[in-house]
Amino acid sequence: MIVKTEKEREGMRAASRVVKAALDAAERFIVPGVTTVEIDRVVEQTIRSLGAIPSSKGFQGYPNASCISVNDVVVHGIPSLMAVKDGDIVSVDITALLNGYQGDAARTFAVGNVSEANLKLIAAAKDAFFAGLEHAKAGGRVGDIASAVQLYTELHGYGVVRALTGHGIGHKMHEPPEVPNFGRRGTGSPLKAGLCICIEPMITAGDWRVKVDRDGWTVRTMDGSNAAHYENTVIINADGAPEILTL
Repeated sequence: MIVKTEKEREGMRAASRVVKAALDAAERFIVPGVTTVEIDRVVEQTIRSLGAIPSSKGFQGYPNASCISVNDVVVHGIPSLMAVKDGDIVSVDITALLNGYQGDAARTFAVGNVSEANLKLIAAAKDAFFAGLEHAKAGGRVGDIASAVQLYTELHGYGVVRALTGHGIGHKMHEPPEVPNFGRRGTGSPLKAGLCICIEPMITAGDWRVKVDRDGWTVRTMDGSNAAHYENTVIINADGAPEILTL
């Protein structure tokens, strides 16, 4: 676990602003008929235009600047020539490196005329994030966040993915501690002032179990139900509310 100095936090704020700009550009671009590789191209152009580097491109062999996951794909969808359709939901996960600091966030966007059930799923992922955020306080533990995310998600009838977690972040994309979306209060790593973490509920409309496609990256729900993803980079403060860097 790496507690950040104020200088490091300022670097992460700048990187996170790049991520937010790229997400905004993706949201404006996503309409029925565009391909996921076209969305990825917009993301990469935005990141590079702001002097940053897309962290995911080349990370452990990953080929693109963003992860774009459609409908039943939870995370790590590889951009392709597949066009998104009216009624789809599309998760975009972006990490950018600027001057040695990382920012990371994800959103699930509605494409055209989306069903009420899918809109509620997207909203629930966001609300689960904020349920967990309430417990992102110095003196607490990671399990406090995890438990709150799980409780909110399951009380509203959704599945919470267990095979994937949030994480610490800083000079590296993934740093300790892991930040699960399920668990017990009072357990896990301590939350210290200056710690930077990514809280990222990944929830499903059905069962929480997932599988990985042959490409080794694409993670989708086992039962074919749709999934939503909502993530922000957050700084734990000594007192008061945590700071969300990617909003």
